[in-house]
Amino acid sequence: MSDFVFDCLGVRAEPYAAAPTLLFRLRITETSGRRIRAIALRCQLRIEPIQRRYSDAEAARLADLFGARARWGDTLKPMQLATLSAMVPAFSGAVEFDVPMPCSYDLEVASGQYFHALDDGEVPLLMLFSGTVFTADGIEQISWDRECGHRMPVPVWRELMDLYFPGGGWLRLTRETLDALQEFKHRQAIPTWDAAITRLLKEAGVDEL
Repeated sequence: MSDFVFDCLGVRAEPYAAAPTLLFRLRITETSGRRIRAIALRCQLRIEPIQRRYSDAEAARLADLFGARARWGDTLKPMQLATLSAMVPAFSGAVEFDVPMPCSYDLEVASGQYFHALDDGEVPLLMLFSGTVFTADGIEQISWDRECGHRMPVPVWRELMDLYFPGGGWLRLTRETLDALQEFKHRQAIPTWDAAITRLLKEAGVDEL
């Protein structure tokens, strides 16, 4: 029976993808000495928010996700980030390879809100592995308890979003809200969407712009 050890060696922004994508560099070590013909690998990626500290500013931005700090003992639960898959080529001993993870800057998605709220530090991640292993002797399943942790630097995520949304972000609005905003923009002769929203915020008394 094959035996595997998984490690995440790092993560980096992919600059040439069609959409924002992170590349996780994984290493699989096979410890029994068997030659592996291929692995159809699956990986669940989770954020472990309880594994880091938060500044007061970060805590305020996380209130929509976790509530006030006084409730964090009950609300700071793991968050599903992605389910990834990859075909691992033949190897003996160990192999390293990249697994792409498409990302979203949609602030209605919990992970997008979480990443956007962080000023610096690291994002604690847990990677849970499963899949099918092909060897000369037949087919095996990866043991259900195979996992590894990784602490992704927050600047890596910010670098990724700056590559695809330089100096900006992404917010989804309903068609009705867009129509109303467009009408306001037209009536006020405001040149850009950003300027229209800024005008509305100032009229609402939000001055920190």
